[in-house]
Amino acid sequence: MEKKFKRTLVTSALPYANGPVHIGHLAGVYVPADIYVRYLRLKGEDVLFIGGSDEHGVPVTIRAKKEGCTPQDVVDRYHNIIKESFEGFGISFDVYSRTTSATHREVASDFFKKLYDEGKFVELESEQYYDEGEQQFLTDRNIKGECPRCHAADAYGDQCEKCGATLSPDELINPYNADSGNPLVKRKTTHWYLPLNDYQQWLEQWILNDHKEWRSNVYGQCKSWLDTGLKPRAVTRDLNWGIPVPVEGAEGKVLYVWFDAPIGYISNTKELLPDTWETWWKDEDTRLLHFIGKDNIVFHCIVFPSMLKAHGDYILPENVPSNEFLNLEDDKISTSRNWAVWLNEYLVDFPGKQDVLRYVLTANAPETKDNNFTWKDFQARNNNELVAVYGNFVNRALVLTKKYFDGKVPACGELTEYDKGIIDEFVNVKSEVEKLLDQFKFREAQKEAMNLARIGNRYLAETEPWKLAKSDLSRVATILNISLQLVANLAIAFEPFLPFSSKKLRGMLAMETFEWSSLGSLTLMAEGHELGEVGLLFEKIEDETIQAQLDRLERIKAENKAANYKANPIRANVEFDDFTKLDIRVGTVLECAKVPKASKLLQFKIDDGLEGRTIVSGIAAHFNPEELVGKQVCFVANLAPRTIRGIVSEGMILSAEDNEGKLSLLTVSPEAKPGSEVK
Repeated sequence: MEKKFKRTLVTSALPYANGPVHIGHLAGVYVPADIYVRYLRLKGEDVLFIGGSDEHGVPVTIRAKKEGCTPQDVVDRYHNIIKESFEGFGISFDVYSRTTSATHREVASDFFKKLYDEGKFVELESEQYYDEGEQQFLTDRNIKGECPRCHAADAYGDQCEKCGATLSPDELINPYNADSGNPLVKRKTTHWYLPLNDYQQWLEQWILNDHKEWRSNVYGQCKSWLDTGLKPRAVTRDLNWGIPVPVEGAEGKVLYVWFDAPIGYISNTKELLPDTWETWWKDEDTRLLHFIGKDNIVFHCIVFPSMLKAHGDYILPENVPSNEFLNLEDDKISTSRNWAVWLNEYLVDFPGKQDVLRYVLTANAPETKDNNFTWKDFQARNNNELVAVYGNFVNRALVLTKKYFDGKVPACGELTEYDKGIIDEFVNVKSEVEKLLDQFKFREAQKEAMNLARIGNRYLAETEPWKLAKSDLSRVATILNISLQLVANLAIAFEPFLPFSSKKLRGMLAMETFEWSSLGSLTLMAEGHELGEVGLLFEKIEDETIQAQLDRLERIKAENKAANYKANPIRANVEFDDFTKLDIRVGTVLECAKVPKASKLLQFKIDDGLEGRTIVSGIAAHFNPEELVGKQVCFVANLAPRTIRGIVSEGMILSAEDNEGKLSLLTVSPEAKPGSEVK
């Protein structure tokens, strides 16, 4: 029998405060969590929503070095940007704090100390890379070297970004400090480890047997890790940014960010509720839910539960609704490549359209597999669904009521069989939305909510009250009464998904609030109730607005391409005397035309300062012959003539070719006299 809980504690993954948050974060974690929390609140349940910034770890130190500031400067700036972005999108945290807070430092230190004092860690010595010049141990991401696979010169200690290989620092050839450029040596260091292998058997029972209801992607990833066997995992590291290890003799060591960060859920709760926080973390009547992305599954399903189990005082998660990744225009979202839609920028570019993005991201939610966001789909869903379906039905129902009944809810007369059929369809939607939300199927739940609007649109289209107004006003009253009840229900059904629009719609209906329990009721709008001011619930998004976003992405793509470009390797050396045998000259193109029946060939007539010459060149795919007439080119003048397609070619036109095969003609500036030698 399923246990009934008194309260629900919802956490969402703590974003790194080393940059803004983007649509991938919103789709994968924060919108689903917010939908669920808002749903529980509407039902009157006791729920707490915990969020915060993860402010320790290597990504922060890398950003600080790049920007020439302190790690604290970095996290202060981005914590505020992230917090404001979440507020802008209506992510309704009860608390959004940070892991640099005094409360967090105390809670994380006490957590570590309890496990340390009880002998729950193992102390191990290992050899790690050390920069003697900087006098510091380095993390994988701070180490570069030659890739052992593709031999790129600047592969990182965890991955080669050129060939994509996953690496360890020990695999790199000639490793060096990515920041200082100093060569590295191996030096022994001691750290404390959480022996995950000690919890293997318990985890197998707890996850694989007791939580088969978890999403398949979560369950499958956990099973894969458990099948390969768990190993001890370091909980400390040599770093100068983080929470100092609270043990004598551990100077220069901090808590590993993976150990420190999830404790932030606990410390943020304590910060919000200093006197009652333990009720939410230690009472068996509390249901704990973690909303995360797939890159955090192992930490929240295996590592953090093992930490909680080792501590002994805390409850364990009942479910971990994890999403897969969201791509952008068929390409992986990347912070380093700036390939993202940043939330703080969206709020500026699309003011008042937070719900449009919430709707589109939920409609494309990567719940069981990676999904894709495109600006064209964003526009289509806004124009064809929010505007043409939901907004259209609301506007028609309210405008017709204003027109025929002075903006007051008319009386409902006798129902026809058709009316009853529509009502039956509508009543069923409520139970379906609830069932899907309870199963964390937010994409399908939103789709069902939209079905209410589709039912309403169909009802008005088929009853055509505007045609009945002159002959049967009482029938019009019934139709509009039913339509207004549907509109009021839409305000409830969409409240978890589109909170800004639901608030706007309640204003049009002149209703301050509705209870979730009222969803499905046909008496939400009392006869004679006067509507508020009617306006458009959603607005059409024009092509030029979308094109501006696509143009921005094209610019970013071009910038990344230029930044990542590397020329082909230099060929083997040649003797200087061999090079001097080439006679390279400047010539002016007198005529240029395509060679018949040869798609790649151009025939040039060149003024070489002597008697003139003909040259055939295989560059027709790159240039229009008409554009080349009059230009000066460089050519090899002393190649032995050869016949190509019946034409005697007396030289070779020189061009520059990049590693993608694009050609550019070699020319001179300023112009030179035909026949000038290239030295």
